[in-house]
Amino acid sequence: MTLLDTFFNGQVMLSAFPALMRGFFNTLLLGALAIGIGIPVGLAISLVRLYGPKPFRWLVIGYIDIFRAMPVLVVLILIYYALPFVGIRFSSWVSATLAFTFIMSAYSAEVFRSGIESIPNGQFEAAHALGLTFLQTLYKVILPQAVRVVIPPATSNCVSMFKDTSLASTVALPELLKEANDAQALYANPSPLIGAALVYLAFLWPMVRLVGYLEKRSKAAVR
Repeated sequence: MTLLDTFFNGQVMLSAFPALMRGFFNTLLLGALAIGIGIPVGLAISLVRLYGPKPFRWLVIGYIDIFRAMPVLVVLILIYYALPFVGIRFSSWVSATLAFTFIMSAYSAEVFRSGIESIPNGQFEAAHALGLTFLQTLYKVILPQAVRVVIPPATSNCVSMFKDTSLASTVALPELLKEANDAQALYANPSPLIGAALVYLAFLWPMVRLVGYLEKRSKAAVR
């Protein structure tokens, strides 16, 4: 069997294509859920860390540090395999969504914190002099400026999150890698794995280039 027949078998890839697309849809859905929930939660956590009462600040600092320090796979396994021992059971979808949301929110909180802290304190003083309340200042003055700062690192975190969704195969969630593994076993040929790699590349490479473009644009705006 030639190299092409082994790794780029067109017939096998064509047969596995529906399964790969099904897994790709699940990958998109899982990533979108984690990002769509994790980013707003991360913003809320960053605001509590910066402006909340001291006990709550320590709680969210612990949350951020724990979920930034723990590997995604460990969090996923703890939720799916360890919690049932104390009577808490989640489906593979719920477990994966929770795990990735925890991780995404922790990283997003740090991104938003750094973005907000990059805004000069004089902005608060000027807004206060104009009669704006603290919440109005955050909503109308601080956050619009901070969001422009955090877009590049936040987009980079989104790329990482979509890549990390491949770990959901460990809890039998039928995302792209899981479907590719199943197809590889079914056809006794690694071509579906190559197909999955090509799908990841086609989807994530434009996002990687977008991150680079946003970083350059952000640096140009600072200058």
